[in-house]
Amino acid sequence: MFTRLFLEHPRVVNETYTEHMGAAFGVGGRMFFASLKCFVHGLIPGLYKTAGSDAICELHRQVAPRKYDQPTF
Repeated sequence: MFTRLFLEHPRVVNETYTEHMGAAFGVGGRMFFASLKCFVHGLIPGLYKTAGSDAICELHRQVAPRKYDQPTF
């Protein structure tokens, strides 16, 4: 159970647990800050006009080339 939950997926993407955690935290952090900018944009439309779409495009460029052979749940 431990191996399946903590080690199997990082191995599939050729990373250690800590490397994978760092990569996931990096993606999550960018998504978090992009979402904050989207909320600000909703309140003040003149600010952060493209922050959400820019973040989506950049993250897609980084994540899409990685192919996974297992579901992400």
